Amino acid sequence: MGKTRVLFVCVHNSARSQMAEAFLNGLAGDKFVAESAGLSPQQLNPLVIAVMQESGFDLSGKKANSLFEYYKDGRLYNYVITVCDESVEERCPLFPGVRKRLYWPFQDPAALQGSQEEKLAETRKIRDAIKSRIEEWIHELD
Repeated sequence: MGKTRVLFVCVHNSARSQMAEAFLNGLAGDKFVAESAGLSPQQLNPLVIAVMQESGFDLSGKKANSLFEYYKDGRLYNYVITVCDESVEERCPLFPGVRKRLYWPFQDPAALQGSQEEKLAETRKIRDAIKSRIEEWIHELD
């Protein structure tokens, strides 16, 4: 049996979906192949690059991917997981063959207010919440 294919989706593919992809591939790459994409791809959030580096993941060379390009390519997934708000969930195309769609909302690091240190601290909390949810899900599926 092949690996379970997972797509993480968010608006810009610049933060939450990138973190989720990195964690799933890093924690369970023997069972999963994770990708991420966004509706309107933008460059990766520097705060996210910094906090993921702290966790041993180098996202500095990653680029944001287009959800619609993946769709047009005919990519197939077992799971499509939306990691931002419900308005985005409703705009996502239906991928053929998707066994299950999941919705895991996380706060957007781009919307954080405060000093650089305060934003870094909050981005760490988001990172840790995403990692925790990925770990829970891996155990749920075992």
